Amino acid sequence: MEQERTSKRFTKNDGGFVCRHCGKAVEPLGYSSRNHCPFCLWSLHLDVNPGDRASDCGGPMEPVKAEPDPKRGYIITHRCTKCGALRRNKSAHEAKVQPDDLRKLIALTVGRHE
Repeated sequence: MEQERTSKRFTKNDGGFVCRHCGKAVEPLGYSSRNHCPFCLWSLHLDVNPGDRASDCGGPMEPVKAEPDPKRGYIITHRCTKCGALRRNKSAHEAKVQPDDLRKLIALTVGRHE
């Protein structure tokens, strides 16, 4: 797993993984840290700051909302099903490798889960 320190609040951590929610193999993003599955949009509560893998929780994080941002694309809000923590993350719906499921992102903008 590639890991490179880029700032105190962000650590590039762009390794592939198998999604614990849907079981699909997820490839590295290639330019930033991939923190959620592009197929089901679920994540894991692994970080205190992006990419640091310093959280002790490890709980599944459900995508509960997505908001369109004119400069950054969609911002996904995840809620940890174990501790209730909320985290906001930029989507990767325009990624060249395994882009986020745009239909699921759009459904989250109106509060629907598919």
